[in-house]
Amino acid sequence: MKHFRLLALGLILTLVLGSPLRALTLLRDPDIEYALKQIASPVLKAAGLSPTRTDILIIDDRSLNAFVVDRSAIFIHSGLLLKMNNAAMLQAVIAHEAAHIANGHLVRRPVAIRNARTAAGIGAVLAGAAAATSGNGQAAAAAAAGASNSALRLLLAHTRAEENAADQSGMRYLANAGVDTNAMVQVMEIFRGQEALSVSRRDAYARSHPLSSDRYRVVKRLAAGYEGRAKDSSNADYWFARAKGKLSAFKRSPKWTLNRAGEYGYKDVKLMRQAVAYHRQSNLKRALTAIDGAIATRPNDPYLRELRGQILMEGRQTKAAISAYGGAVNQAPRNALILGSYGRSLLAGGQLKKAVQVLEKSRALDGRDARVVRDLAAAHAKLGNRGMASVLTAERYAMSGRLKDASIHAKRASDLLPRGSTAWQRAQDVLSAAKAASKKRK
Repeated sequence: MKHFRLLALGLILTLVLGSPLRALTLLRDPDIEYALKQIASPVLKAAGLSPTRTDILIIDDRSLNAFVVDRSAIFIHSGLLLKMNNAAMLQAVIAHEAAHIANGHLVRRPVAIRNARTAAGIGAVLAGAAAATSGNGQAAAAAAAGASNSALRLLLAHTRAEENAADQSGMRYLANAGVDTNAMVQVMEIFRGQEALSVSRRDAYARSHPLSSDRYRVVKRLAAGYEGRAKDSSNADYWFARAKGKLSAFKRSPKWTLNRAGEYGYKDVKLMRQAVAYHRQSNLKRALTAIDGAIATRPNDPYLRELRGQILMEGRQTKAAISAYGGAVNQAPRNALILGSYGRSLLAGGQLKKAVQVLEKSRALDGRDARVVRDLAAAHAKLGNRGMASVLTAERYAMSGRLKDASIHAKRASDLLPRGSTAWQRAQDVLSAAKAASKKRK
C-alpha cells in the first residue's frame, strides 16, 4: 500500500526460535498513533500503566486480533480496528490487553523477546509478535523446527484462567476510566460461536483468546453491575473517528471513501478523508484543497500538516513538502514519525547534513522505524560516510530478520569504522545476533 507509509518489517522467528514463521507489516502513521494514544490513555491509567510508555501499534492485517508481547506495546490488527463500531469497543479491547500486562501474564514469555535496545533486539521483540499474531499454535509448531510445542503455546495463547482474570480486570479499568462497560459485551458478541468452528476457521483473536459461553455470561453480569458509571466520551469519539476514518480512507477504495467521508459528523475528518481519497486518485489539486480546508478548521493540528506534506511529497512537490513537514515539526517537535517524514523530504531535496540531524533525532525517539534507518544510510552514503552507511544498512536488515544480509553489511562496517567506536560496536551487536541465529538453525 504505497500511499500509506507501510513499514515492512518481515517479522520472523529466526531470532527467537531459529526458524521463519511469516511476515507482518506495521502501519506507522503519526495521526493514527496519536489518536489511539488519546483513546487508550484513560484505560491505561486505570490499569496502572503509563500512556507514554505503552504504545498502541497497528498491524496491517485484515483478520481480527490484538495481542501483547511485552509491556511496551499493544498490537491491534487493522481489521479489528475497522470492525469496531465506536471508541468504547476499541477501549474494551485495549483494556483487556492492558490487563494481561498488569496481571503479569507476560512473565511466562521468553526473556529473549523483551527489553530490546539494539536493532537486532528490536527484531527479536517483533519476531515474538509474529508468533503471537499467528494465533495457530499447531501451524506455528510445524513451522518452527526445533521449538517445543509447550514453548510456542506459552508465546501464542492465553489460558482460560488468564482470560477470565483479564476480563474482570479489564471491566474494572473501563468502569474506573468512565467508559461504557457494555462495549466489552459488544466485542465478545463479535466472536461468539468461534469455538464451534475448526481451529483453522477461527479468527486469530478467538484462537489466542479462548472464548466460552461462561466468559460471555460473566462479562454481561459485570457490565450490568457497572452500569451508570460511563462519563462523557466526546474526546475518545472524535479521535476514534480520526483513526478509523483515516485508516479506512487508505484501505478502502477512494470511491467508497468519498461516498462516506462525512459519516462521523466532524468537518475536519470529512475533509481529511476526502484529501486522502483524492490523493489516491492522483488528483493533487483537489487533495490539497481538501487538506487545506481541514487545516483551516484545526490550524494547530500538526498531523493534518503532516498529511499535507505526504500528499505533496508523493506528488513529487519536494520543496513544498519540506515546507509542510517543517510546519508540522514546529507544532510537534518531538514526534518521531513526523521528524522521520521531514528528514526524508530533506534527503530528497538534497539537504543531506540537515536530513541526518533530523533523522538521527527521529531514531533516538523511536527506534522501531526501519524507514528512518534506511534514509539515514542513504544520507551517509551520499555524504561519503561508507562505514556509517554500512552499519545502518546492517541494522535495517537485522530489524527485518534478514540476518544473513545484515551480517554481510556488518562485516563491511567493521572494516571501515574505527575499532572500538560506538558505530563499530553496533556492527558487532548485529554480527553476534546473526551468529546466534545461525547456531539455532543448525
